[in-house]
Amino acid sequence: MVFHNDKVTGLRIAYIGGGSRGWAWGLMSDLAAEPALNGTVSLYDIDHEAAKHNEIIGNNYKNALGAQSVWKYKAVKSLKAALAGADFVVISILPGTFDEMESDVHTPEKYGIYQPVGDSTGPGGLIRAYRTIPMFIEIAEAIMKYAPDAWVINYTNPMTLCVRTLYEVFPKIKAFGCCHEVKGTQALLAQAISEILDGDCPGDTDFYTNVQGVNHFTWINEATWRGVDLLPVYDKFIDYVRAESIDTQEKDNWANKHFRSQNAVKFDLFKRYGVIAAAGDRHLVEFLPAWYVKTPEVAESWSFGLTTVKSRKEGLQKRLAKSEEMRSQKEPYKLRLTGEEGVKQIKALLGLGNLLTNVNIPNSGQLSNLPNGPVVETNALFTYDNVIPVNAGDMQWDVKILVERIIHNQETILKAVFTGDKELGFRAFLGDPQMCISMDDAHALYEEMIANTKQYIPWIK
Repeated sequence: MVFHNDKVTGLRIAYIGGGSRGWAWGLMSDLAAEPALNGTVSLYDIDHEAAKHNEIIGNNYKNALGAQSVWKYKAVKSLKAALAGADFVVISILPGTFDEMESDVHTPEKYGIYQPVGDSTGPGGLIRAYRTIPMFIEIAEAIMKYAPDAWVINYTNPMTLCVRTLYEVFPKIKAFGCCHEVKGTQALLAQAISEILDGDCPGDTDFYTNVQGVNHFTWINEATWRGVDLLPVYDKFIDYVRAESIDTQEKDNWANKHFRSQNAVKFDLFKRYGVIAAAGDRHLVEFLPAWYVKTPEVAESWSFGLTTVKSRKEGLQKRLAKSEEMRSQKEPYKLRLTGEEGVKQIKALLGLGNLLTNVNIPNSGQLSNLPNGPVVETNALFTYDNVIPVNAGDMQWDVKILVERIIHNQETILKAVFTGDKELGFRAFLGDPQMCISMDDAHALYEEMIANTKQYIPWIK
């Protein structure tokens, strides 16, 4: 790398999962739009052909309308080749295929367990972790060997266990996990400021939220705007939305009925607990007993969708067609910024301005009444070559009970995979809040889901 005033050139990024037909294109667009950075991106994927396709697409971004920088993309055939000399590592992989995800999401339905997402917790998230943790062990070992000083940005789910695995294998790793879910709730608070206070909330400096919890089960216990306590404002906003039937759906993000949400669960949880549930409804319900998703009809009554894997497979076919179209580049690309903060975080870590945002890192006391070591999601300050967790204080006691149950279950899953203890894993599986079924049914479901993903979990003998 070369530092020159407010620019950094010659940056080297390793992208693990570089054949992605989504996340990778978003990163390419975000990088092309950033004038302060340029360099090389090495694309590694077990599907090398997909990475080669993205090499072409990435290199075409230099001609995108409004491009501010030029990046060189190169598909490589090994983790070693991708990581050697890397300054930053981005991880965005699919652990298995959509066939395995189909089992994660839909096999539990035979037993009356419905999951809107199935990638972070619940029976689907826990079995997905069985596939993901061994992959992250391999990635962590390679980073320790070939890029020990690189900063590692993870986007893969289950987020908490992915980041936790990296630190378990390589305790000195400089890694964090990113998720946009809290941003949706911050946008909802901005809407509350507009509707209730007749204010405008465009800048981060006037607006602060204290984030607590674990990924996809985050909470905001303090929120302020220009010195105003926003929790009472949010309370009034909920009443206003309910009375006027206001549409609060994130239209830019929730593209169809399978991904929709009207924040009804989030609003109900605030009324019950007095603090703001900060993830999207589809994720929140999976960390709780079947209060909101006992049946598809109950989910419908709370105005959120159950994401079918069929819809994801259909989306993949559309992205494959788009990949072919983008490779031909019949006309210049248009930059489509993702709203993710990865590029901002990279800039801050390079010393190009500080950034305060929420991230997933091990708890070292920032959540003072939760155990140290497990990965939690709180605010942190990004500055030159450092991510400093911000003290988030104690979680409210009754909310802490909900979150701590998830933490201990995830830690048990981690230990089960590292020790190859299938029975220990079953106890964590059985202890998940969604597992409101008989012991016999739970065991049958566990065995069936393992059989459906067997080729990706060699640690189970």
